[in-house]
Amino acid sequence: MRGIFYVSRNVFRAIVAAIVLTSVPLFARGAHAAQDLASYISKVSPADFFPEADRFGPPQGDPPVVPAYRGDRLQGFVYLNSDFVNATGYSGKPIRLLVGIDPEGVLTAFKLVEHREPIVLVGIPEKRILEAVNKLTGVDMRDVTRGVAPAPQVDIISGATVTLLVIGDSIVRSAMKLIRSGRLGLQSNATAIAAPQALKAIDPSKSEIRDWQSLVADGSVRQLFLTVADINRAFESSGNAAAVAHPEQGEPDDTFIDLYVADVAVPTIGRSLLGDEGYNRLAGRLKPGQQALVVVGASRYSFKGAAYVRGGIFDRIELIQETNSVRFRDRDHTRLGSLAAEGAPKSPEIALFTVPPEMPLDPTQPWILQLLVQRVVGARDKALVKFDLGYTLPDVYLKRQAQPAQAAPAKTPASMIVEQREVGTPPDASDEEPLWMRIWRANVVKIAIVAAALGALTLIFFFQNFLVCRPTMFTWVRRGYLLFILVWLGWYANAQLSVVNVLTFVNSLLTDFNWEYFLSAPLIFILWASIAAGLLFWGRGPFCGWLCPFGALQELLNNVAQAFKVPQYRVPWGLHERLWPIKYILFLGLFGMSLYSTAFAEQLAEVEPFKTSIVLKFAREWPFVVYALTLLAAGLFVERFFCRYICPLGAALAIPGRIRMFEWLRRWRECGSPCQRCANECPVQAIHLDGHINVNECIYCMHCQELYFDDHRCPHMIQVRLKREKRQALSPPSIGAGGNVPAPDISADGKRVGASPAVIPPAT
Repeated sequence: MRGIFYVSRNVFRAIVAAIVLTSVPLFARGAHAAQDLASYISKVSPADFFPEADRFGPPQGDPPVVPAYRGDRLQGFVYLNSDFVNATGYSGKPIRLLVGIDPEGVLTAFKLVEHREPIVLVGIPEKRILEAVNKLTGVDMRDVTRGVAPAPQVDIISGATVTLLVIGDSIVRSAMKLIRSGRLGLQSNATAIAAPQALKAIDPSKSEIRDWQSLVADGSVRQLFLTVADINRAFESSGNAAAVAHPEQGEPDDTFIDLYVADVAVPTIGRSLLGDEGYNRLAGRLKPGQQALVVVGASRYSFKGAAYVRGGIFDRIELIQETNSVRFRDRDHTRLGSLAAEGAPKSPEIALFTVPPEMPLDPTQPWILQLLVQRVVGARDKALVKFDLGYTLPDVYLKRQAQPAQAAPAKTPASMIVEQREVGTPPDASDEEPLWMRIWRANVVKIAIVAAALGALTLIFFFQNFLVCRPTMFTWVRRGYLLFILVWLGWYANAQLSVVNVLTFVNSLLTDFNWEYFLSAPLIFILWASIAAGLLFWGRGPFCGWLCPFGALQELLNNVAQAFKVPQYRVPWGLHERLWPIKYILFLGLFGMSLYSTAFAEQLAEVEPFKTSIVLKFAREWPFVVYALTLLAAGLFVERFFCRYICPLGAALAIPGRIRMFEWLRRWRECGSPCQRCANECPVQAIHLDGHINVNECIYCMHCQELYFDDHRCPHMIQVRLKREKRQALSPPSIGAGGNVPAPDISADGKRVGASPAVIPPAT
């Protein structure tokens, strides 16, 4: 056994090593391509960008641009968007486009040359992405750079929001940066030379505790307040007729969103909003010069987005400073339960974002938190408008030092500016608890319910013999528990575990592991802790058979199907043995991909229908809904079809589940030879023909244990019962007080049913 373990471990290491080694060349190729504009230019024609151009010139400048000529006459320039601005997409890798711009600053054409966006690789056709981007063709970027015209926007396709926003923004900002550099022969007003000024820096000696009202009053905390009327007017101004036809419902003065933002890397602001302990922890995590923001939102519109899940990206907010921009990812985010400042509002959404290193945010210069408001206008189409929440750090936090004259920083033009209002709120006490503890305190009722449910499941497992001896009671206990897991834990609390959690945990071990990241989701943390403990006792069964909301949904639907006499298909054993390894292959593929790109692996993890059916309750794009419904439909005929053959999370739990220390499932010597009843009746076919229970496939439904104790269905117990009855029938009768000899009452089938006055037993 030990030899098998070492062989398996060595094989697993070899697989991981092979995956890593095959990933290294991909990283190298990606890095090389990002720096070599010529390699992309060699694959396109000058006429692709300028109809009359017939040749490219040599690259010029840094970042490089390539001139395009017709003969000796300059037609325009072609450049790589990612050389000028941040163009990181949903995958975590740059989306690279060649952009054509003429000498007058007009955008002429675009070529998508490299990307790793999963939605484009496996979902939406690349042609449709380019059709949306081509809306920017013909835009005069001179007016945009001067602030005379609003920044143009691409059309949004449902399911590819982040990808298209990154592409559109990178084109606009890279063109603005190129124009401001004067390399096109164009000078915008933004590049005028400013008078000598003082160099600004944050003054570390300014560190005090202030209340919320004073922070809002002097601009330390900035606010964006939008009403329903503001939103409807914005969509009317956009000229999108489909969006105008779907107005926001409610009274015009109803609050649409009340949004606040503050830079908590500044000592006074950070200590006031996070408390001394929270600020000190944050300061210990930040790298030199790195900033962190607190974003607070309230009312009907969520700045996180209804479709946000752990491991994802926040597509409704974007941080912008001049031509640099970034969208926050889950790894940058910490959920806060409350703010420490006296008078801070109670809000359902309080988020702490650390600004990622790829965004060199200068806190002494103005920046913008841009809010994207989306409106569904079709089955796959969305309209959008953007609102800018500008932030400038008050001078009270800065110190100045004489500095030679330099160019004044150019402000990013706003597509829509909304007046900021200063509002104070009632006081509240400061809290010095760690942030994750605040979250746990805010969810104490949910935590108590989950703890009670786990305690009940533990009692079910420890006293399983008492229950399985009473099949009717056990059946209703199990169905009731599964219904609770589906409705409350899944649909209400959204505590559906996923293979994404496993990939995120492994990735954090390889990078910057932090317990607070996992503690910030208390229900998920408690479930994983209990499952880890359960692996030692019962393997993967507690989760797969009892705690998985999607598994519960499958089983309950199959119970309904059986009640309506839907025929059940039993997969032939030979085929079954070849199908169940699929889930292990899927898990190893996801695990290997996560070593290369966690974001891409998380997108491939959509093979799990958990997000669609449990987290979003089927309120999603139709391909995802059809996929989930197809799996559920298959489960009507083959019980727990997805669990058996596809679930990568089940495979991930089965691997460590082999270390379980106890054997709770009882077996008779006759099991498998000759008796096959348990194997034939196992709902997931986890019992081999030799009677052996495959713990990798067992979901611990305990059906085999019901049979084990049933003396009318289990052949072994039937023989025990018949022998017992025969002994009782042949045992000497006892004489009663009245002299009558009681004898067993034998029914027509020979069973003893009671006692009566003397009865002559039948002849043999």
